[in-house]
Amino acid sequence: MPMSGFHEVLFPLDIALKSAGGPERRTEIVSFGSGREERNARWAHSRRRYDAGYGIKTLTALRSAVAFFEERRGRLHGFRWRDRLDQISGIAGITPLDQGIGTGDGARKAFQLVKTYGSAFAPYPRPITKPVTGSVRVAVNGHELSSSAFSCDMTTGLVTLVAAPATGAAVTAGFQFDVPVRFDTDYLEVDLSAFAAGAIPKIPVVEIRP
Repeated sequence: MPMSGFHEVLFPLDIALKSAGGPERRTEIVSFGSGREERNARWAHSRRRYDAGYGIKTLTALRSAVAFFEERRGRLHGFRWRDRLDQISGIAGITPLDQGIGTGDGARKAFQLVKTYGSAFAPYPRPITKPVTGSVRVAVNGHELSSSAFSCDMTTGLVTLVAAPATGAAVTAGFQFDVPVRFDTDYLEVDLSAFAAGAIPKIPVVEIRP
């Protein structure tokens, strides 16, 4: 289901693509007297954090970021963020064979977009809920479907096929995607004299889960 308090609008691209950030995990570690330790993952999914301040180099960009912050009411409303490092389903491009999203059973028609990281040891399937309009390509058993043979909800990442794939048929997809985020502060402190001298304003952004 769509998130409440979420605006389907993209943070200014020229700022986002120059910003800093990446995935965060939360691991609980218990150390024993013998030197052994036990590790437990507290989160099933990683959570990405960014600092939009690194992408702001001009006063015009700063004003744009402040206006975007005000319209979102600080932390109140989420929005889309384009991650320069990780925004497509493939390594260098998008093909309909990039990611496995399910296997047909003769009846099922709906499949959630996912991106899987790794393969041999502990592959991590990441749900993709904010695909980019017009970017989604789907194939069944290696054969790409026409755009009229499926639909994709761009607010949830749910792909629905017109015809249910046969039992055992591999359903794959390729896509570009955004990250659902919100500001991680209700207060932006901007010192214009320091900004003019080269200081970077801090504008924290954090991923939100549906």
